[in-house]
Amino acid sequence: MRFFHIPGMNCGGCLRAITRAVQALDPQARVEADLEARTIRVISSESEASLLNALSNGGYPAQPLVHPVA
Repeated sequence: MRFFHIPGMNCGGCLRAITRAVQALDPQARVEADLEARTIRVISSESEASLLNALSNGGYPAQPLVHPVA
């Protein structure tokens, strides 16, 4: 499970695009979001670097979070 902060995510449309970008890399991935905090949790077997690359290529550069924002 990986956590990311995505400053450019601010609506459901953004979340759908982010989910598509992650699932293009790993079709089995699950993405959960906190739109207010602009964070996502990704459950995937892919590496953090691969997920960051997929998010960036999808137009949503992200920063990894060590601990989720409560």
